[in-house]
Amino acid sequence: MKTLCISLLLICLTQIVNAQVSGRVTTAGSQPLPYVTVSLVRTADSSSVKSMLTNEQGGYNIADAPSGNYRLRLSSIGYQTWFSSPFEISGSKDAKYLAVIVMKEDTRQLGEVVVRATKPLYQQRSDGLVVNVESSVLTKGSTALQVLERSPGVTIDHRDNGIALNGKSGATVMINGKLVRMPLAQVMNLLNGTSADNIEKIELLSTPPAGYDAEGSAGIINIVMKKSKKQGTNGSYSLTGGYGMGEKGTAGINLSHNTKNINLYGSYTFQHDRTYTDLFITGSQYMPFIGGNAEVEFYTKTKRISNNHNATLGTDIKLDPKTTISGNLSYNNSHSPTYTYSNAGYKILPDSLLRYIGHINGNGHWDNLTSSLNIEHVLKEGEKISVEADYIHYGNNSPSEVNTSFVNKYGEQVYANNSVSAQRQRGFANTAINVGVFKADYANQLSPLLKLETGIKGTHTGSSSSSGIESFNNGAWERNMQTAANIYMKEDIGAAYLSLNWQLGKSISLNTGVRYEYSYTNMDNPQTRSNIVDRKLGKLFPTVLFTKKLSNRSELQLSYTKRISRPSYDDLASYFAYSDPTAVYTGNPFLKPTITNNIKLGYNYGDYSFSLLYSRDDNAIARYQLSESPAHDILFISPQNLPYQNYFTLQANVPVKVSNWWEMTYSLVGGLRQFKEDYTLHPLTKSYFGYSFNFNQLFKLSGSFSAEVSGQYNSLSYNGTTRVDGFGLINAGIKKELKNNGGSLQLSVADVFSAAQIHVRYGTLTREAFDIKSNVLVNTETRRFPVIKLTYSKSFGSTRPAGRGKPESGSKEESERMRSN
Repeated sequence: MKTLCISLLLICLTQIVNAQVSGRVTTAGSQPLPYVTVSLVRTADSSSVKSMLTNEQGGYNIADAPSGNYRLRLSSIGYQTWFSSPFEISGSKDAKYLAVIVMKEDTRQLGEVVVRATKPLYQQRSDGLVVNVESSVLTKGSTALQVLERSPGVTIDHRDNGIALNGKSGATVMINGKLVRMPLAQVMNLLNGTSADNIEKIELLSTPPAGYDAEGSAGIINIVMKKSKKQGTNGSYSLTGGYGMGEKGTAGINLSHNTKNINLYGSYTFQHDRTYTDLFITGSQYMPFIGGNAEVEFYTKTKRISNNHNATLGTDIKLDPKTTISGNLSYNNSHSPTYTYSNAGYKILPDSLLRYIGHINGNGHWDNLTSSLNIEHVLKEGEKISVEADYIHYGNNSPSEVNTSFVNKYGEQVYANNSVSAQRQRGFANTAINVGVFKADYANQLSPLLKLETGIKGTHTGSSSSSGIESFNNGAWERNMQTAANIYMKEDIGAAYLSLNWQLGKSISLNTGVRYEYSYTNMDNPQTRSNIVDRKLGKLFPTVLFTKKLSNRSELQLSYTKRISRPSYDDLASYFAYSDPTAVYTGNPFLKPTITNNIKLGYNYGDYSFSLLYSRDDNAIARYQLSESPAHDILFISPQNLPYQNYFTLQANVPVKVSNWWEMTYSLVGGLRQFKEDYTLHPLTKSYFGYSFNFNQLFKLSGSFSAEVSGQYNSLSYNGTTRVDGFGLINAGIKKELKNNGGSLQLSVADVFSAAQIHVRYGTLTREAFDIKSNVLVNTETRRFPVIKLTYSKSFGSTRPAGRGKPESGSKEESERMRSN
């Protein structure tokens, strides 16, 4: 690694520096002004020689400028066009830095002007892929989870509540650069209860820079919400109604009030969703307490009603030209009663028969509060410091009641000690998580070609949970100690990072950085006063990103990153959740963190992008694996470590514009995958080829109509020893823009051909616990009937751009660490 860094540095330092013109553009309020058109024009005839857009920090750098006399012309909608004084470029090594350019707002009053510009659906960046959600017709009426599921390289596991990026689990989930600190099942509920109307873009970062936390072996999924940049009072609202196997409805509103020095913003969304899932299992297993070898047929259907509330309130206050203070509150609440019916037959060889019928009523309820305070101060031009403090609270209460009939052929109840087969049972799960975060960042544009970023961060987490399953026997409730847990965990993580962004030579840039993280994790059982986990870990996480522009349209990239995925709270905690009379979900306190090394080679040509990514995971975490209880009478479903996991992946994104009214985009992520596992009775090494394919067809029709068809296919894959067969689906939608700023109507259909069936197989690779061999068919709601939704949305208020934009949060690199079944 050291050799790679030094070699790249020497390459850059030995390049010839060609003529460059650089600088930075801000508003009158000293805020960066992105997407300004910067043109290098000849003074003689005002002809344009080179043009570019400023980046999100308002910076620009026009490289390889020929000798001559020039002026700069800057233009942007809502601002007055700006011209520089004439200047001369006299040689190939001449460098002009024009310092800070302040653009003034265009205050002329015009009649109503409607400007519509569409970004491409997918945009490749050096650190990953950006999905511009607003460019999709299917966005209206969709949830954040549905948009994420349609994104290239993202796979959603609805059965086991998993999110994979580029075929790998362990992706960090953030919203506006902030950690979503709740169990993964609730993260998915949150995303499924968040209207996609509120999303601006989704960043799929496979190689994030050192400024982000090192957490997330598969990378980072950052969901960026919309924010208004218009002065005055603005807003939008939307109403959605739909039906699949049950009714759906969403109502949301966004409001903002922006003045020169104060921005106020807020939003509220309510979502109601009645949904349905069923699964059918056939297989065989050896279970001693029910008589030995058995053939099993198992049918389960689950009905869920979800009611989600999401609210945000925030402000940005400019205290003086150099100091801005920002604060926001975000509250999420979900109430999801569920009913599960199960009917199973166990044929005990040679001729005995057991019949199980179960009724499970759950009443899940969770809430999450995130508060943040940020102060940013500009020390001088190009130099600033920011300090942020966050507090996060998550609470979950999920009681359940189980009524079963588990009888033999004579109608007698089957029950064994230390089992979960009593006629009446009840489960309880209470979790409280409190997190405090402090972060300080410093950035300095040392020169037009060199930027320094550094910072420190501290996170303290305190978590407590009580869970278990009780059986009603002999007129009293009894707790089985095999299925009970009372856990308290505290975790402290300290981090420091340093990053240098160099612009060197002829269109060459190098971003190098290193991050050091030290973590201490302690987990105790207050009941038994025993220690479960006591772990300390300190590691360096280097990052190198080399970019070379081959021409005005093509670019080559080479990067190296090192990352980590620490076991989540639920991964480690020995919580218990009921599955069936023979099995429970639980954690594994012996899990080790995953360390990942990534090397990526990328090539971009215009909007086309291609890359090769190699990643090596040591101690990769595979969730929902099968093992036997210490008493060999209950099946434990828990996470396990894989000694290693290797991925060699090709990523391709190809947009095609057929005509002015028809655009297509195709994306492929796939390659060779290999893993080793040693937790089963017979360890093994497995290699296979896996991929995911996405396509999007956008049609701009007459009469303000537009339509979209999108689809995806995920090939065969493995989660540890569990095999998941390939599956795919197609979505469609049509949109009508109403006249006279009347809003828009959109009709969408999810899974048009009802193809979303997931086929899971156990026991295909090696001998599993209790010799289980089974096939599981999971039917999501759309497998029974497509989900059809109609959405009306409308924006209102000023159309005038604001004089300043809301600064991004300083806490951009918290990662989702807690998961649940």
